[in-house]
Amino acid sequence: MLVSARSFDEYRAMFALTDGDLAPGRRILDCPGGAAAFTAEAGRRGIDAVAVDREYAHHREDLGVLVERETRHKRDQLVREASDFVWTWYGDPDRLTRQWIANARDFQADIAARPDRYVAGSLPELPFADYSFDLVLSSHLLFSYGNRLDGDFHLAALLELARIARREVRLFPVMVYDTGVRYGELDGLRHHLDALGIPSHVERVEYEFQPGDNELLVLSCADYRPLARAGAPGAGASMPGASVAGASVSGAADPVRWRHRENP
Repeated sequence: MLVSARSFDEYRAMFALTDGDLAPGRRILDCPGGAAAFTAEAGRRGIDAVAVDREYAHHREDLGVLVERETRHKRDQLVREASDFVWTWYGDPDRLTRQWIANARDFQADIAARPDRYVAGSLPELPFADYSFDLVLSSHLLFSYGNRLDGDFHLAALLELARIARREVRLFPVMVYDTGVRYGELDGLRHHLDALGIPSHVERVEYEFQPGDNELLVLSCADYRPLARAGAPGAGASMPGASVAGASVSGAADPVRWRHRENP
């Protein structure tokens, strides 16, 4: 799984965020935050935003630098495969590269200046109490890696996100990144969540990079009442662990990341 460095404006488009969603008094979580500049820009705008990511435990001091190097490394691949993507948002591979590098640098400055806004943690168990956030945003993890993360992990992760959300969870995209098709178990997951009191809907958004990859899943969590988690007063239902390519999702480093280190 790759760590990206998307911008505040990309988040607005991906998650169909309105001025009301970003109004003062609303608390927002970005999960996983990676090296995105969303929390940094949100802070400058007076928005109460927090990011959580397992990499904040492993690469807190240099994550932005690593993502900058990875973005430069990926640029040549984007040039070779440019016809496979929609460039309406970015223009071309060089502009995307420059934007993401600037975002990674913004992130790195903010995590140094406001470390409390960047919490180490990973799905399917997050270090937050029930109903901690009005709105939870999650991009390019669930569904995107549907060929590597199984249905049990997805359900556990979605319930965990719903546990800490007072209003909504928004997830983008719903397409598996290396197949170009919608995640096959999405309807089954939505049916299961609905039975637990978490209705959902899919809507089109303005952001599109991979062709057809312009759908957002919205979970309505206002009426959801999570079960007590054994051994953790005030937290939600117990969730099983999951593995990715032989490594724990919440543990060891992902071997797919930081490919630039193999070809300095």
